[in-house]
Amino acid sequence: MASTQGVGAANEDTVHVSPTGVVVLDGLSAPKDLPMGCIHGTPWFVRQLGTCLINLIGDNTVMLREALRTAISEVNDLHRDTCALDQEAVPASTVVMIRERENVLDYLVLSDNVLVLDLGEEGVQAIADKRVEEVAGEEMRAALQGPTGTPEHAARVSALVAVQRRLRNQPGGYWVAATNPVAADEAITGTVVLAQVQQAALLTDGASRLVDTFGILTWAQLLDVLRIEGPAALIARTREAELADPAGERWPRFKRSDDATAAYARTDQPVPVSSEFPRRKPRLADEGGS
Repeated sequence: MASTQGVGAANEDTVHVSPTGVVVLDGLSAPKDLPMGCIHGTPWFVRQLGTCLINLIGDNTVMLREALRTAISEVNDLHRDTCALDQEAVPASTVVMIRERENVLDYLVLSDNVLVLDLGEEGVQAIADKRVEEVAGEEMRAALQGPTGTPEHAARVSALVAVQRRLRNQPGGYWVAATNPVAADEAITGTVVLAQVQQAALLTDGASRLVDTFGILTWAQLLDVLRIEGPAALIARTREAELADPAGERWPRFKRSDDATAAYARTDQPVPVSSEFPRRKPRLADEGGS
Protein backbone atom coordinates (compact mmCIF):
# COMPACT_ATOMS: atom_id res chain seq x y z
CA MET A 1 0.00 0.00 0.00
CA ALA A 2 1.03 3.61 -0.54
CA SER A 3 -0.52 7.01 0.05
CA THR A 4 0.67 10.50 -0.93
CA GLN A 5 -0.68 14.00 -0.48
CA GLY A 6 -1.98 16.05 -3.41
CA VAL A 7 -2.28 19.82 -3.64
CA GLY A 8 -4.24 20.18 -0.37
CA ALA A 9 -2.95 21.16 3.05
CA ALA A 10 -3.04 17.56 4.35
CA ASN A 11 -3.47 14.02 3.10
CA GLU A 12 -7.14 13.22 3.73
CA ASP A 13 -6.85 9.60 2.53
CA THR A 14 -6.16 6.68 4.82
CA VAL A 15 -5.64 2.92 4.48
CA HIS A 16 -6.04 0.22 7.15
CA VAL A 17 -5.04 -3.45 6.83
CA SER A 18 -5.61 -6.57 8.92
CA PRO A 19 -4.86 -10.24 8.19
CA THR A 20 -8.28 -10.61 6.53
CA GLY A 21 -9.32 -7.10 5.48
CA VAL A 22 -8.38 -3.87 3.72
CA VAL A 23 -10.11 -0.50 4.14
CA VAL A 24 -9.33 2.57 2.01
CA LEU A 25 -10.97 5.95 2.66
CA ASP A 26 -10.86 9.26 0.79
CA GLY A 27 -11.86 12.18 2.99
CA LEU A 28 -13.84 15.02 1.45
CA SER A 29 -12.27 18.43 1.93
CA ALA A 30 -14.18 20.75 4.23
CA PRO A 31 -15.97 23.64 2.47
CA LYS A 32 -14.34 27.01 3.01
CA ASP A 33 -17.58 28.98 2.73
CA LEU A 34 -19.34 27.37 5.72
CA PRO A 35 -18.47 27.05 9.41
CA MET A 36 -17.17 23.55 10.09
CA GLY A 37 -19.33 21.52 12.43
CA CYS A 38 -16.36 19.44 13.62
CA ILE A 39 -13.36 20.88 15.44
CA HIS A 40 -11.22 17.84 14.61
CA GLY A 41 -11.16 18.00 10.82
CA THR A 42 -11.32 15.50 7.97
CA PRO A 43 -7.97 13.68 8.52
CA TRP A 44 -9.04 12.87 12.10
CA PHE A 45 -12.42 11.65 10.89
CA VAL A 46 -11.05 9.26 8.27
CA ARG A 47 -8.52 7.82 10.72
CA GLN A 48 -11.22 7.15 13.30
CA LEU A 49 -13.64 5.71 10.74
CA GLY A 50 -10.97 3.49 9.22
CA THR A 51 -9.89 2.18 12.62
CA CYS A 52 -13.48 1.31 13.54
CA LEU A 53 -14.08 -0.41 10.22
CA ILE A 54 -10.98 -2.58 10.21
CA ASN A 55 -11.81 -3.76 13.72
CA LEU A 56 -15.48 -4.44 12.97
CA ILE A 57 -14.93 -6.44 9.77
CA GLY A 58 -12.63 -8.81 11.66
CA ASP A 59 -15.84 -10.41 12.91
CA ASN A 60 -17.07 -12.63 10.06
CA THR A 61 -20.63 -12.53 11.37
CA VAL A 62 -20.81 -8.76 10.72
CA MET A 63 -21.78 -7.89 7.17
CA LEU A 64 -19.98 -4.96 5.59
CA ARG A 65 -22.97 -2.62 5.43
CA GLU A 66 -23.64 -3.33 9.08
CA ALA A 67 -19.99 -2.62 9.88
CA LEU A 68 -20.13 0.74 8.09
CA ARG A 69 -23.38 1.66 9.80
CA THR A 70 -21.90 0.83 13.20
CA ALA A 71 -18.61 2.60 12.47
CA ILE A 72 -20.37 5.85 11.53
CA SER A 73 -22.34 5.69 14.78
CA GLU A 74 -19.23 4.94 16.84
CA VAL A 75 -17.33 7.88 15.34
CA ASN A 76 -20.35 10.10 16.01
CA ASP A 77 -20.13 9.07 19.66
CA LEU A 78 -16.46 10.09 19.78
CA HIS A 79 -17.20 13.75 19.11
CA ARG A 80 -20.89 14.48 19.46
CA ASP A 81 -20.19 16.28 22.77
CA THR A 82 -17.61 18.61 21.23
CA CYS A 83 -18.88 19.09 17.68
CA ALA A 84 -22.09 20.18 15.95
CA LEU A 85 -22.82 17.04 13.95
CA ASP A 86 -26.13 18.40 12.69
CA GLN A 87 -24.38 21.09 10.65
CA GLU A 88 -24.17 20.89 6.86
CA ALA A 89 -20.37 21.10 6.89
CA VAL A 90 -19.17 17.96 8.69
CA PRO A 91 -16.33 15.58 7.76
CA ALA A 92 -17.20 12.91 5.21
CA SER A 93 -15.45 10.14 3.32
CA THR A 94 -15.74 7.70 0.46
CA VAL A 95 -15.21 4.02 1.34
CA VAL A 96 -13.89 0.90 -0.34
CA MET A 97 -13.15 -2.29 1.59
CA ILE A 98 -12.69 -6.03 1.17
CA ARG A 99 -12.83 -8.84 3.69
CA GLU A 100 -11.83 -12.50 3.39
CA ARG A 101 -14.48 -14.67 5.03
CA GLU A 102 -14.03 -18.44 4.90
CA ASN A 103 -14.00 -19.23 1.16
CA VAL A 104 -15.36 -15.91 -0.14
CA LEU A 105 -14.31 -12.29 -0.53
CA ASP A 106 -16.82 -9.63 0.55
CA TYR A 107 -16.57 -6.09 -0.80
CA LEU A 108 -18.20 -2.70 -0.26
CA VAL A 109 -17.88 0.51 -2.28
CA LEU A 110 -19.45 3.84 -1.35
CA SER A 111 -18.90 6.83 -3.66
CA ASP A 112 -16.09 7.15 -6.18
CA ASN A 113 -13.31 4.97 -4.79
CA VAL A 114 -12.57 2.04 -7.11
CA LEU A 115 -12.23 -1.67 -6.41
CA VAL A 116 -10.47 -3.63 -9.17
CA LEU A 117 -10.80 -7.41 -9.07
CA ASP A 118 -8.89 -9.86 -11.26
CA LEU A 119 -11.20 -12.86 -11.52
CA GLY A 120 -8.99 -14.97 -13.75
CA GLU A 121 -10.90 -16.40 -16.70
CA GLU A 122 -13.79 -14.03 -16.00
CA GLY A 123 -11.47 -11.07 -16.54
CA VAL A 124 -10.83 -7.85 -14.66
CA GLN A 125 -13.77 -5.97 -13.14
CA ALA A 126 -13.77 -2.40 -11.81
CA ILE A 127 -16.46 -1.54 -9.26
CA ALA A 128 -17.22 2.08 -8.39
CA ASP A 129 -20.19 4.14 -7.23
CA LYS A 130 -20.41 7.01 -9.74
CA ARG A 131 -23.62 8.67 -8.55
CA VAL A 132 -21.67 11.80 -7.65
CA GLU A 133 -20.92 12.23 -11.37
CA GLU A 134 -24.60 11.95 -12.27
CA VAL A 135 -25.71 15.02 -10.31
CA ALA A 136 -25.10 18.71 -11.11
CA GLY A 137 -24.16 17.95 -14.70
CA GLU A 138 -24.06 21.58 -15.87
CA GLU A 139 -21.87 22.68 -12.97
CA MET A 140 -19.60 19.65 -13.44
CA ARG A 141 -19.02 20.43 -17.12
CA ALA A 142 -18.18 24.03 -16.20
CA ALA A 143 -15.79 22.92 -13.42
CA LEU A 144 -13.87 20.73 -15.87
CA GLN A 145 -13.09 23.70 -18.09
CA GLY A 146 -9.47 24.70 -17.55
CA PRO A 147 -6.99 25.89 -16.91
CA THR A 148 -6.66 24.51 -13.39
CA GLY A 149 -5.04 26.71 -10.78
CA THR A 150 -6.77 29.92 -11.87
CA PRO A 151 -9.24 31.91 -9.75
CA GLU A 152 -11.89 31.39 -12.42
CA HIS A 153 -11.45 27.63 -12.33
CA ALA A 154 -11.50 27.59 -8.52
CA ALA A 155 -14.78 29.54 -8.56
CA ARG A 156 -16.38 27.03 -10.94
CA VAL A 157 -15.25 24.12 -8.75
CA SER A 158 -16.66 25.87 -5.67
CA ALA A 159 -19.99 26.32 -7.45
CA LEU A 160 -20.05 22.60 -8.26
CA VAL A 161 -19.23 21.63 -4.67
CA ALA A 162 -22.00 23.89 -3.36
CA VAL A 163 -24.58 22.12 -5.54
CA GLN A 164 -23.21 18.66 -4.73
CA ARG A 165 -23.28 19.40 -1.03
CA ARG A 166 -27.04 20.01 -1.16
CA LEU A 167 -27.48 16.62 -2.87
CA ARG A 168 -25.16 14.69 -0.56
CA ASN A 169 -26.81 11.86 1.38
CA GLN A 170 -30.19 12.72 -0.12
CA PRO A 171 -32.56 10.50 -2.15
CA GLY A 172 -31.84 11.11 -5.81
CA GLY A 173 -28.38 12.43 -4.96
CA TYR A 174 -25.25 10.58 -3.91
CA TRP A 175 -24.02 9.04 -0.68
CA VAL A 176 -20.88 9.20 1.44
CA ALA A 177 -19.92 8.20 4.97
CA ALA A 178 -20.47 11.22 7.22
CA THR A 179 -22.75 11.43 10.27
CA ASN A 180 -25.82 9.58 8.95
CA PRO A 181 -25.51 5.78 9.38
CA VAL A 182 -28.24 5.30 6.73
CA ALA A 183 -25.60 6.01 4.07
CA ALA A 184 -24.30 2.47 4.65
CA ASP A 185 -27.50 1.07 3.16
CA GLU A 186 -26.68 2.84 -0.12
CA ALA A 187 -23.26 1.22 -0.57
CA ILE A 188 -22.53 -1.22 -3.39
CA THR A 189 -21.78 -4.62 -1.89
CA GLY A 190 -21.05 -8.09 -3.21
CA THR A 191 -19.38 -11.41 -2.57
CA VAL A 192 -17.18 -13.49 -4.87
CA VAL A 193 -15.73 -16.95 -4.41
CA LEU A 194 -12.20 -16.47 -3.11
CA ALA A 195 -10.79 -19.13 -5.44
CA GLN A 196 -11.78 -16.91 -8.41
CA VAL A 197 -9.83 -13.92 -7.13
CA GLN A 198 -6.22 -13.63 -8.26
CA GLN A 199 -5.51 -10.04 -7.21
CA ALA A 200 -7.30 -6.90 -6.11
CA ALA A 201 -6.67 -3.15 -5.95
CA LEU A 202 -8.41 -0.60 -3.74
CA LEU A 203 -7.96 2.94 -5.04
CA THR A 204 -8.99 6.46 -4.15
CA ASP A 205 -9.89 8.56 -7.18
CA GLY A 206 -6.48 10.22 -7.03
CA ALA A 207 -4.86 6.83 -7.66
CA SER A 208 -7.25 5.63 -10.36
CA ARG A 209 -6.62 8.60 -12.67
CA LEU A 210 -4.26 6.81 -15.06
CA VAL A 211 -7.27 4.73 -16.15
CA ASP A 212 -10.52 6.59 -15.58
CA THR A 213 -9.33 10.18 -16.14
CA PHE A 214 -6.20 10.02 -18.28
CA GLY A 215 -6.88 6.83 -20.25
CA ILE A 216 -3.17 5.93 -20.20
CA LEU A 217 -3.69 2.44 -18.75
CA THR A 218 -6.39 -0.20 -18.74
CA TRP A 219 -7.49 -1.71 -15.43
CA ALA A 220 -5.53 -4.86 -16.28
CA GLN A 221 -2.40 -2.79 -16.94
CA LEU A 222 -2.89 -0.92 -13.67
CA LEU A 223 -2.87 -4.27 -11.86
CA ASP A 224 0.34 -5.14 -13.72
CA VAL A 225 1.98 -1.95 -12.44
CA LEU A 226 0.86 -2.69 -8.88
CA ARG A 227 2.07 -6.29 -9.03
CA ILE A 228 5.43 -5.65 -10.68
CA GLU A 229 6.38 -2.14 -9.51
CA GLY A 230 4.17 -1.58 -6.45
CA PRO A 231 1.61 0.98 -5.28
CA ALA A 232 4.17 3.77 -4.77
CA ALA A 233 5.23 3.40 -8.41
CA LEU A 234 1.63 3.66 -9.59
CA ILE A 235 1.25 6.94 -7.72
CA ALA A 236 4.60 8.16 -9.06
CA ARG A 237 3.44 7.46 -12.61
CA THR A 238 0.25 9.39 -11.84
CA ARG A 239 2.24 12.39 -10.60
CA GLU A 240 4.38 12.34 -13.74
CA ALA A 241 1.27 12.48 -15.92
CA GLU A 242 -0.16 15.33 -13.83
CA LEU A 243 3.07 17.32 -14.09
CA ALA A 244 3.03 16.84 -17.86
CA ASP A 245 -0.39 18.53 -17.99
CA PRO A 246 -0.43 20.97 -15.06
CA ALA A 247 -3.19 23.18 -16.46
CA GLY A 248 -5.56 20.31 -17.25
CA GLU A 249 -5.62 21.08 -20.96
CA ARG A 250 -5.16 17.48 -22.10
CA TRP A 251 -6.93 15.89 -19.13
CA PRO A 252 -9.53 18.25 -17.61
CA ARG A 253 -9.87 17.74 -13.86
CA PHE A 254 -10.90 19.56 -10.69
CA LYS A 255 -7.40 19.58 -9.13
CA ARG A 256 -3.95 19.41 -10.66
CA SER A 257 -3.20 16.52 -8.27
CA ASP A 258 -5.30 14.83 -5.62
CA ASP A 259 -4.46 12.77 -2.56
CA ALA A 260 -3.72 9.30 -3.92
CA THR A 261 -3.91 5.97 -2.09
CA ALA A 262 -3.52 2.48 -3.54
CA ALA A 263 -3.69 -0.87 -1.74
CA TYR A 264 -2.83 -4.07 -3.60
CA ALA A 265 -3.64 -7.61 -2.48
CA ARG A 266 -2.86 -11.01 -4.00
CA THR A 267 -4.11 -14.48 -3.22
CA ASP A 268 -2.08 -17.64 -3.67
CA GLN A 269 -3.40 -17.97 -7.21
CA PRO A 270 -0.65 -17.69 -9.88
CA VAL A 271 -0.90 -14.50 -11.95
CA PRO A 272 0.57 -14.62 -15.47
CA VAL A 273 2.82 -11.76 -16.54
CA SER A 274 0.96 -9.66 -19.09
CA SER A 275 2.58 -9.07 -22.47
CA GLU A 276 0.97 -5.61 -22.35
CA PHE A 277 2.79 -4.50 -19.19
CA PRO A 278 3.21 -0.72 -19.62
CA ARG A 279 6.94 -0.06 -19.49
CA ARG A 280 8.16 3.37 -18.49
CA LYS A 281 9.69 5.48 -21.21
CA PRO A 282 13.32 6.18 -20.26
CA ARG A 283 14.00 9.66 -18.90
CA LEU A 284 17.26 11.57 -18.98
CA ALA A 285 17.35 11.48 -15.20
CA ASP A 286 17.44 7.68 -15.37
CA GLU A 287 20.66 7.64 -17.41
CA GLY A 288 23.52 7.61 -14.98
CA GLY A 289 21.81 9.96 -12.55
CA SER A 290 21.48 9.51 -8.82
